[in-house]
Amino acid sequence: MAVYTYFGDMDGMWRALRQEGFVRLDRRFAAVPLSDDPLRDLTALVVAYLDNAFDLPDLFRVMFDATFELEDLKAADAVFEVMVAAARRARDQGLLPVSADPLALATQAWATGHGIASLVATGPLPRTTLDLVPGMLVGILIEAGGEPATCRASVEQGWKR
Repeated sequence: MAVYTYFGDMDGMWRALRQEGFVRLDRRFAAVPLSDDPLRDLTALVVAYLDNAFDLPDLFRVMFDATFELEDLKAADAVFEVMVAAARRARDQGLLPVSADPLALATQAWATGHGIASLVATGPLPRTTLDLVPGMLVGILIEAGGEPATCRASVEQGWKR
C-alpha cells in the first residue's frame, strides 16, 4: 500500500527512483571542488560519476531505465550541464581550441564514464578496468585539440580517487 500512497502506482515509484538517482549524482557533482584547471575538473566529474555508480549500483541501473519517464527532465539535464560547463571553461581558457565543442566533449566524457561504470559495476569487467579510463580521457582531450602534456597532467590530477 505504501507504493500507492506515496507514488500513485509502480510507475510512479520507478519515476521517483530514477529522479533520485540524478539528485544523488547532482550532489556528487556539487561536491567536486572547482579548480583553475577545467580539464582536471572534467576528469574529477567522471570520477564522481564512477563513484556514484559503484556506491549505488542498483540505483545507477534504474537511473537509465528509459521505460519510465523522469519526474523532472530539466533537473537531470542540469547534471549533465555541469560537465558541459567544465568543457566550456576549458575552451574559454584556451586549454582547447575555439573550435572545440563543449557539448561533444562532455558527451564523450560522460559516455566513457557510463560505459565503464556499466561494464564494471553491473557487468562482466573487473574493477581493474578503471585503470584504462585516464588514458581514454586523455585521448578524448587530445582529439579535441588539447596539448598532450597538459591533458595528461590535468587528467592525472583529476583522477585521484
